[in-house]
Amino acid sequence: MSSLGLRTGSLVILTASALLSGCGEVPGQRMITPAALQDTGGDYSTEASQQQQIQITDINLALLRKMNAAQTSAQLPPQTLALFGKPSAYKVGPGDVLQIVVWDHPELAAALGQPAQNTKPTDAAPGFLIDENGDIQFPYAGNLHVAGKDVASIQKELHKRLGNVYQKPEVTVRVASFRNAQVYVDGEVRTPGAQSVTDIPLSLTSVIGQGGGFTANADRSRVELIRNGVTYPLNVSDMIKRGHNPSDIYLQAGDMVRVSSREDSGVYVMGEVNKPATIVPMPNGSMTLSQALSDSGSFDSNTAAARQLFVIRNSTSDSPQVYHLDATSPVSMILANQFELQPKDVVYVGQGGLVRFNRVLNLLLPAINAAVTGAILAK
Repeated sequence: MSSLGLRTGSLVILTASALLSGCGEVPGQRMITPAALQDTGGDYSTEASQQQQIQITDINLALLRKMNAAQTSAQLPPQTLALFGKPSAYKVGPGDVLQIVVWDHPELAAALGQPAQNTKPTDAAPGFLIDENGDIQFPYAGNLHVAGKDVASIQKELHKRLGNVYQKPEVTVRVASFRNAQVYVDGEVRTPGAQSVTDIPLSLTSVIGQGGGFTANADRSRVELIRNGVTYPLNVSDMIKRGHNPSDIYLQAGDMVRVSSREDSGVYVMGEVNKPATIVPMPNGSMTLSQALSDSGSFDSNTAAARQLFVIRNSTSDSPQVYHLDATSPVSMILANQFELQPKDVVYVGQGGLVRFNRVLNLLLPAINAAVTGAILAK
């Protein structure tokens, strides 16, 4: 055998050895079992290496029955149930304007003064403005503290005081301008901004409706009510499903309602799929594993190992979870279609063994070609 043949044969043997050993160092990601997270230490750390083991749970009918039972039996949190109730009468406050009429006594109307000309929409209506201390001044009744009282209470107090001057006075009180309290709507509504609190109670649904309604990108499962520094997460779609009417949640002065975007609840699909992407849920916040796979173009038929389908959950917490589904058979999509994903889940599809072999071979082929070419030239 010529020296070129010997050198080429040796090169083939060396290449085969490298190929076999290189399969353990194939480029790209793959699920290593048992699954573990590096707790301390690492390749470039001087600390002792410690790993946190993560259990991998198979997706099967028993798991789905358990998950469905837990979801069905779940009740609304007590703090959310406490938000439901009946609306209370409007309580006036500083900035509001009262219209007060004492019938058959037109001389008292002069206390209102002449109406201003060319008023702006933000100007107060003619009437008795409640000052910063919550008081008004009314003829023959003196100084009245009215902040925090409803119209009926104010009318009763005025009748009592004016009764010292007039015989059986007939008094009518109404709010002419609501300028004291507001609620705020933010996020995925068509017209975010402030809304005045009036004598017509503002429910959760009416506030969203006056804000133009949900946008196409709104996640109705992630609505937040912020009250007195406390945030209450509200799943509007789930409330309706469970028979709780969100219209029975009435807002208070200073409340803020924020509607989250569906993009904030996306699921990351990566690995051997045709279109790795961040998939957003349906408007009601739901998304199944089969939907995420479909929206990402399904498995790459040339590279995917369908039996290596994993869902990584709670990746931002101290207790991550990993679920596994063998999707080799199309029948497995029955399970995938019932497995509900959660925001920030990671769906990963592993690569087949032949793909790993081919990728190592592609890495080594340039070196083989260069060596053969060098041996030929050396001859």
